[in-house]
Amino acid sequence: MTEFEKMINGELYYSNDKELVNFRKNAKKLCYDYNILVPSEDNKRIEILEKLFNQKIDNICIEPSFYCDYGFNITVGKNFYSNHNLVILDVNKVTFGDNVFIGPNCGFYTAGHPIDYETRNSGLEYGKPITVGDNVWFGGNVVVMPNVKIGSNVVIGAGSVVTRDIPDGVVAYGNPCKVIKNID
Repeated sequence: MTEFEKMINGELYYSNDKELVNFRKNAKKLCYDYNILVPSEDNKRIEILEKLFNQKIDNICIEPSFYCDYGFNITVGKNFYSNHNLVILDVNKVTFGDNVFIGPNCGFYTAGHPIDYETRNSGLEYGKPITVGDNVWFGGNVVVMPNVKIGSNVVIGAGSVVTRDIPDGVVAYGNPCKVIKNID
């Protein structure tokens, strides 16, 4: 099994594998190109995001600066908006539904590292997916950790660190993020 296959399967993999390094360099170049565009260059923005995400996009806006590890592990639904400074560490799948709105300085991190320092120091890491439903709003400075599913019709309050699943139809916030109330 290749390091890429291990990465996608959520197993320990060697992150400095040549193929993975080349994939990351390509994504970093596309992010760089995206981030230096003049704000009026909407068509070029869409073109770069479609290359990066390897999908046709429908009504998407990501304000610069935007950074990701691979790009091809990110799927966005219709009507996606992110404010400035979005970071997606997509060593595993990150899936956003329709009508997702993300405040400034948010991070979605699928990457994880072994607790055992000898294993961690050897260059091994792993990734677990993140899934976000439809009609979700993230306040500013939210961090979503690996292996989290966020339901539909959810508001995640500013400054939250989401470490576990959040069900449909709720307002949740805090560190760690927890459900505060249902949305009627």
